[in-house]
Amino acid sequence: MIASTASTGKGPSHIGEAGHPRAQVDPLAALRTPGEPPWDVYLTGTVFLDIIFTGLDSAPVRGTESWARGMGSSPGGVANMATALARLGLRTSLAAAFGDDHYGEYCWDALETGEGIDLTPSRTVPGWHSPVTVSMAYEGERTMISHGHEPPPDADLIGEGAPECPPRARAAIASLTPGRRAPWIAQAARKGARIFGDVGWDDTGAWDLAGLPDLEHCEAFLPNAEEAMRYTGEACPRAAAHALTDHVPVAVVTLGADGAYAVDRRTGETAEVPAIAVEALDPTGAGDVFVAGFVTGTLAGWPLADRLAFGGLTAALSVQEFGGSLSAPGWSEIGAWWRKVQSVDGQDPAALRRYGFLAGLVPEEAARPWPLRRAVPTIGFGRSA
Repeated sequence: MIASTASTGKGPSHIGEAGHPRAQVDPLAALRTPGEPPWDVYLTGTVFLDIIFTGLDSAPVRGTESWARGMGSSPGGVANMATALARLGLRTSLAAAFGDDHYGEYCWDALETGEGIDLTPSRTVPGWHSPVTVSMAYEGERTMISHGHEPPPDADLIGEGAPECPPRARAAIASLTPGRRAPWIAQAARKGARIFGDVGWDDTGAWDLAGLPDLEHCEAFLPNAEEAMRYTGEACPRAAAHALTDHVPVAVVTLGADGAYAVDRRTGETAEVPAIAVEALDPTGAGDVFVAGFVTGTLAGWPLADRLAFGGLTAALSVQEFGGSLSAPGWSEIGAWWRKVQSVDGQDPAALRRYGFLAGLVPEEAARPWPLRRAVPTIGFGRSA
């Protein structure tokens, strides 16, 4: 296992300029041809405004007031995944409803202008206020409180005026809902998109794969270990991954601190990559970042083990920062990590070789300090702040 040398401190050092530089690497550059889909990845979902309190020494105590040493705001919900994809260099298109309040305006601007995400299929819904999540990060854990209302019944207005929705894309990421089909998934698949499915906790308690009807359109399914075992009835997450390939070509099971395991039914290939040892400050959005890394590697045609390693690396970098979309790493962070770990004495040569595929990808630039500080935007500050 590679040990990261990063040591991050809780506090207000995260607060700074808004926005984020465009990706320095195009991982699909060699594959781009005339007539290709205009977007690499399409996704849809709910955008929240996330307000993150950091630097808490402990969990809030009932009946007391707690002061946080740091605070930031950013788009959350499906924006976590969209931001992670865009920062890895994928041309990302998002369909979402935005409130016509200041929160909605802020989230729209942060995604479109700050991250370069295409919002053509999205729209602002008059009279609907933005959903909000307040997150408190402490001791490597998080506590969240959310508030919001369902979008109006005319939510199908999303995409009105767009040339096509869903648009043509190389891939689409779908959050599968037990007991319900999402028609756009089949539509995207018919247009040639490779569908990557993730899933949340089944509140119904059924844990029935037949209750995930859109799984039939998926090329890959990426549950965590507990979800995979519950859906398959297997007592081991690796056995669960194999069982899932009866339903989907590629099964990827995340194992938390133990890394990830994947099976490709089409090739018979299996891969397991251990996690990178890091100081985890906030796990918010780490699962989304892992999926974004895996999708990037898949579209680029990398071997299964490299895709797992890259997803694990991007997730490990993200948990060293606070927030969801705020913490998604870009190629500067990936390059800084790669240069740093190579310079640390005593690293396992086999572990370094595991990430050797990065050598031809990371941007060639002057050495930068590690860990890098990514800015946390705050509502009301301009981009030049």
